[in-house]
Amino acid sequence: MTSIPLLFRTATAADIPALINLVTAAYRGQASRAGWTTEADILEGQRIDAAGLEADIARERSVILLAEVDGVLRGCCHLADEDGHGYFGMFAVDPQQQGSGLGKQLMAQAERYVQQHWGRTTMQMTVIDCRSELIAFYQRRGYVRTGITKPFPYGDERFGLPKRDDLRFEILQKTLEPQA
Repeated sequence: MTSIPLLFRTATAADIPALINLVTAAYRGQASRAGWTTEADILEGQRIDAAGLEADIARERSVILLAEVDGVLRGCCHLADEDGHGYFGMFAVDPQQQGSGLGKQLMAQAERYVQQHWGRTTMQMTVIDCRSELIAFYQRRGYVRTGITKPFPYGDERFGLPKRDDLRFEILQKTLEPQA
């Protein structure tokens, strides 16, 4: 794996259409099957909407971090300062770039960001607990399962249309390495 030259920046409202396209391609529908992060077998419908992105961009201590290659959006994640931890969510990598190392670089930048900007020493995320391959990926990056679960928001179409009735989120957490 070689290091891809990435430009990192925070999103603005002008990035919302590209973000919707990227996140949808990474998680939903036929296009998402080109990568390994697809949720197409457990959820359909939208993964994200413009109003939610606008709120995340406008909220204090919340950013959407973008990873671009040659001016093209290839990855993103939502970061927030919540409950004394950094929060990592909406992690998406272009399905054609998955497995290239881009996601690992983006995660490392996200961890640096929450330390440098908000002084946080832990990062948390929520993952649908039946996504064992995805959880294993995060565990290889130092995240641990906490055993703490949250209900899936059934009936709220902003999060998609579930194809099964046993979905729930589990919180994963990582202690961040001190910055040099």
